[in-house]
Amino acid sequence: MAKALIGYLNSDLRAPAHLASENARLRARVRELEGLVLRLSEENDKLTSAQDVSMLDLETVEMQEMQPA
Repeated sequence: MAKALIGYLNSDLRAPAHLASENARLRARVRELEGLVLRLSEENDKLTSAQDVSMLDLETVEMQEMQPA
């Protein structure tokens, strides 16, 4: 009967420590990926802005070329 009770109880103390360390590792990875997403989003915004300015400059040059001399 004692063996049945001991088997029933969770006596493996490594599992919670292992899960806690794995959880901490995954949380750190999520923070790292969130930072990467933020950096890439900012870079994308800068590139989009630069492209918009470039397109406006190109349109201005084309419009000037179309004007009668």
